[in-house]
Amino acid sequence: MMNVKVLYFASLREAVGRSAEEFGLPGDIATVGELRAHLAARGEGWQALAAGRNVRAAVNQRMVGADAQVAAGDEIAFFPPVTGG
Repeated sequence: MMNVKVLYFASLREAVGRSAEEFGLPGDIATVGELRAHLAARGEGWQALAAGRNVRAAVNQRMVGADAQVAAGDEIAFFPPVTGG
């Protein structure tokens, strides 16, 4: 199992009730899109990450698309498209 760190920002952090978590990915998750689907399947607030929602992602602080690969030790961040600054 691959261990990764997942970060949630802005309204996503509020929806899921946490800013970060570390966990082992099931073996069938290889991409950012598959990770999003896995997280959204948790239900309720996690639906903010569901497919079709406007969510941006970064792996190791680089913007990526849903087909980006995830690897052990990666930091995956999810955030809404507009984050104030």
